[in-house]
Amino acid sequence: MTPLINDPNDDQISIEEVINKINELPSMPEIAREMLNDLNNEDISMESIVEKVALDQSLAAKVIQLANTSYYGSNSKVVTIQQAVSMLGTKNLKDMIRASIFNKHLPVPRCRGFDNKAFWRHNMATAICAEVISRTLHLKHDFAFTAGLLHDIGRLVLVSKFPKHYEQVIDCAKENDCGLIEAERAVLGVDHVGVGLILALQWNFSDVIQDAIRGHHAPDDQELHPIASIIHVANAIVHGLDLSETEDELAPQVSQFAWDNLGLDETAYHAIFHETELRFEAMNQILQ
Repeated sequence: MTPLINDPNDDQISIEEVINKINELPSMPEIAREMLNDLNNEDISMESIVEKVALDQSLAAKVIQLANTSYYGSNSKVVTIQQAVSMLGTKNLKDMIRASIFNKHLPVPRCRGFDNKAFWRHNMATAICAEVISRTLHLKHDFAFTAGLLHDIGRLVLVSKFPKHYEQVIDCAKENDCGLIEAERAVLGVDHVGVGLILALQWNFSDVIQDAIRGHHAPDDQELHPIASIIHVANAIVHGLDLSETEDELAPQVSQFAWDNLGLDETAYHAIFHETELRFEAMNQILQ
């Protein structure tokens, strides 16, 4: 692709400006942060999770609603948190809580041309796909789901804190028929990967999540955690399946390194596509 040409001007954003805007973001509430930390504890009991869900009326309603979707195949109406938890299982319940927390507490953008619902559909689908890939590879699932949710977090910062600038990024991408990351670099002088890493450091995300953010467009660095290859491929799959329902969506080119790194065959990928679509549809009904 021919490099985009953009003369340095007032539209460029400095790293100092990014850091200042990130410092303005409210910290995640302590109860939400505590719950996320608890979910990373593999020894946490189902009873403890149920107690925490019960403290949040909105979350409790969503958990019950998810258990009643056709994906989980309940033959009778689920009406209590305990029934829902039994139906969903620990893994699906944790995913539901993580998605609900991030969806609730991250900033809401006000930017012409930016589809916030499509953005969250993409991140949710990437989280689900990454988890399915990780399970297929017999790797830790929880990190994959969270990494998928957060891989584009830098874009949310740019759209929320620099909305007028990002309108020009969207226009640039359309006019040049290129990806948003190329347009970000041309218009802003920074991209959502770098901004996401700044936020990850500010909010003390784990090294694994940082590697997922750092490598989801360029996973070829062998020093990166394998999660970078998983998120890179999951991101491409979700774009290809058009689960965000974005008009004229461009599917990114897949890194040969990441593809070879996962080592999955055609049969495995067909199963991953199918399960991703089914689980995404169930979750999307609840969080939209």
